[in-house]
Amino acid sequence: MEGKQYSECQIQNFEDSKVAVTEKDPIMRIKQPGDEIQEGMHGCEEKTTSETKSWSTGFLVNMESTVAEIDCVSIGVSSNDIDLSVLHPDSSSLPIMASLSEADDEESELHTWKKLGFEPTLPICLKFEDVTYKVPVKGEKTPDANKYILHGITGLVHPGEVLALMGPSGGGKTTLLNLLSGRIKLDSGTITYNNQPYSKSLKWRIGFVLQDDVAFPHLTVKETLTYAALLRLPNTLTMQQKKERATYVISELGLERCQNTVIGGTFFRGISGGERKRVCIANEILLNPSLLLLDEPTSGLDSTTALQIVKMLRNIARSGKTVVTTIHQPSSRLFSKFDKLILLGKGSSLYFGKASDAMLYFSSMGCSPLIAMNPAEFLIDLANGNIKDKSVPSDLEDKFFPRNNSLDMKHGELSQVDVHEYLVEAYAVKEAKLGKTKLIKPLLIDAEPRMKARSSTMEWGATWWDQFSILFRRGLKERRHEYFSCIRITQVFSTAIVMGLLWWRSDASSPKGLQDQAGLLFFISVFWAFFPMFTAIFTFPQERVMLAKERSVGMYRLSAYLLARMTSDLPLDLILPLVFLVIVYLMAGLKSTFTAFSLTMLTVFLSVVAAQGLGLTIGAAFMDVKKASTMASVIIMTSMLSGGFFIQKVPVFMSWVRYISFTYHTYRLLLKIHYGCSTGLDAESGSSCKSPFKGLRLDWDGMEVGTMVAMTVGYRILAYAFLRRMKLMTIN
Repeated sequence: MEGKQYSECQIQNFEDSKVAVTEKDPIMRIKQPGDEIQEGMHGCEEKTTSETKSWSTGFLVNMESTVAEIDCVSIGVSSNDIDLSVLHPDSSSLPIMASLSEADDEESELHTWKKLGFEPTLPICLKFEDVTYKVPVKGEKTPDANKYILHGITGLVHPGEVLALMGPSGGGKTTLLNLLSGRIKLDSGTITYNNQPYSKSLKWRIGFVLQDDVAFPHLTVKETLTYAALLRLPNTLTMQQKKERATYVISELGLERCQNTVIGGTFFRGISGGERKRVCIANEILLNPSLLLLDEPTSGLDSTTALQIVKMLRNIARSGKTVVTTIHQPSSRLFSKFDKLILLGKGSSLYFGKASDAMLYFSSMGCSPLIAMNPAEFLIDLANGNIKDKSVPSDLEDKFFPRNNSLDMKHGELSQVDVHEYLVEAYAVKEAKLGKTKLIKPLLIDAEPRMKARSSTMEWGATWWDQFSILFRRGLKERRHEYFSCIRITQVFSTAIVMGLLWWRSDASSPKGLQDQAGLLFFISVFWAFFPMFTAIFTFPQERVMLAKERSVGMYRLSAYLLARMTSDLPLDLILPLVFLVIVYLMAGLKSTFTAFSLTMLTVFLSVVAAQGLGLTIGAAFMDVKKASTMASVIIMTSMLSGGFFIQKVPVFMSWVRYISFTYHTYRLLLKIHYGCSTGLDAESGSSCKSPFKGLRLDWDGMEVGTMVAMTVGYRILAYAFLRRMKLMTIN
């Protein structure tokens, strides 16, 4: 009880001592140069009706907001706080009441936005209160055993503000961001957007940038954003308008210099890390979202590049958007760019308010750095329960130091648990004193009709046929590098040459030569089943993150993606087998007629697409490369052993294996092409034509072709079914 009373006194001291801190203190400096935050006065209430045109780099904002009886102390920022600066670094900020000399420029810029199809940005005030999230603990006997990830998190962010979610790893930042985006369901608490709960109409108003930069490595920056614009932007825009908007966003985010450079990947270089992050942000900016959520946008970047990213986010927010970002441990310059801050520790809120007031808040309770320290580093230490090189609050010291069992006796310091519990309790006292409703009282924005109007018109950004054609072109550009890589070409060419040398000018006139050629045909059937199947296995596991990301924002239908994926592979799948067969045919001396070569090519091609379909199915079923490769190895071995070359007489109970083996059907088709009968029946006896292979009929009946076609279609239907069941990051 004494500790609680002392905390209340310290909170009062914090409120009374805000004005006592000056910029002369390098650690406790609150206001940064250039920060203009409108401070409210106690008891100040006002009624304001404002119509603000906020100008940014191509994003028109038409904010019609009504603020009724707003307590200036509880909110601490008004609609006039939204900076009207232009995103381009060389541009100057435009005032709200533009002068007559600037009218022509504004009219020209407005004409550009109208031409590009930009709609006015819908301002969204994001409010969340007592947000709690828990997950079941695996391995526990009791079914109700849960682990709490978040404990009653509360916060508020207005249009024009940047809210930073800061805390150590495992503190719940990403979970909270996913809850705010609607990607995962809320356990308890409330999350509202302009005082309205989440709905499908908001799906198109929210942009989400993942922590990992997910992009196709072989596409250029311009191609990446152009394809995204063609798929995501609404049907009301023409193809030309969509392309122009992509070009415009490239220009405004400073990506012109690298627009024709490939994104790059693990094994080859492309654009820099900062440029990759800007490409991911540009992907979301294309839709002109009202709420932009970012997960660790500065991770892996140097301090200068990270500062450029945060400055860009701040300018995006000043254009009337609401920006929420997680951050791990920013530099002092980055920290000064945030408007609001939520400090999380072990899933609990340790501070919410203006970022510039965070140091003053902890100082008011007696916790200050004893050495020169980055404010963000100081806050992260507190979130971890680390009190080293910091003054210990007197009530915390009085409360715990007499109790030796609560101390970390090895180091003679307070335990992290003690510090964490104290900070959580102190923040709870602050909330109780100020009043939670006043702390998170939002601006009143009447945008509900506009929020609902978008849901029906933005179901899909393109028609099914447009989605298919765009994905088909994108697939050809992306995978041509994979299909025609040096390793792959070398593998096919070297195998063909080795085979040609081993079977050089083979003669089928003798029984021994006939058996040798049969071995060659069997190897061809095995090779062109094994090779494409193992290539296809990696398709969906490798593209899972990209597929989940694009599907979660409704870029395309799954059927359009899968059909485009399969059809774009067909021309690529045909080239290497064609070259392979030309080399083998010329060197091995197979049946040298155009008909035999054409039928052999069609058979091999049918084997390729059937094996590829099986590989896609296995990959979609497991979504794990190791598991899928293990299963494929067993299947290909079984198919090879039952293919009809090693064993002719199979036990009755295992005879079914042959009929699901594409190696068996491919091998029989190749034998029929090269050694079969053209008439099908012997004219004199009326029996099946004579086969050079004992116990093997080579007359044409079409069974093998029908079975291979059925496999080609059936495996792809199975792959589609498995993808439908795959857990994507969809927004419900």
